[in-house]
Amino acid sequence: MKILKYLGIGLLVIVALVLLIALFVPKDVVYEKSILINAPIETVWENTNSLADMDKWNPWDEKDPTMSKGFMGTDGTIGAMQSWDSEVKEVGKGTQTITNIEAPTLFETDLVFLTPYESEAKAYVKLVQEGAQTNVTWGFKSVMPYPMNITSLFVNMESMMGEDWNKGLTKLKTICETEIPYNQTDTEE
Repeated sequence: MKILKYLGIGLLVIVALVLLIALFVPKDVVYEKSILINAPIETVWENTNSLADMDKWNPWDEKDPTMSKGFMGTDGTIGAMQSWDSEVKEVGKGTQTITNIEAPTLFETDLVFLTPYESEAKAYVKLVQEGAQTNVTWGFKSVMPYPMNITSLFVNMESMMGEDWNKGLTKLKTICETEIPYNQTDTEE
């Protein structure tokens, strides 16, 4: 009986310690990646300013090309929403709603993930003209509730997300750098 008492006390001490540590761990989660694209900001903006444009380069569409998608509203305007539903665990089910557009530098959305786990995030694409190039930053901000925020001490966001985000940004770079500029035509007279 004594051993059970000590095991119980030990377990309570561990739980209390975890809960105490979680009080001091930040709840905010921020992840972003950047890439420099050899194209003017207007070209990059045309490939980042709507949900359909983002679908051209987001890495999750390749993971499940047969996922079901739905749209509500007018794409490229505040309030437009895209929903998706996939059996592929890495893709899951959720919605993305446009919340802010500041042409040609900022496109923001609210993400709601329903599966494989419930969470919410604010996603964004920021563009900055740097000479003839455009610096693109793709990221998100979220809040991890207490006491689950302690898991951020053990999770490496770069190893968890870096490959997909690099793949998406590289695809965006390829799309933008191979497009014919909007002010040129295919034929010369």
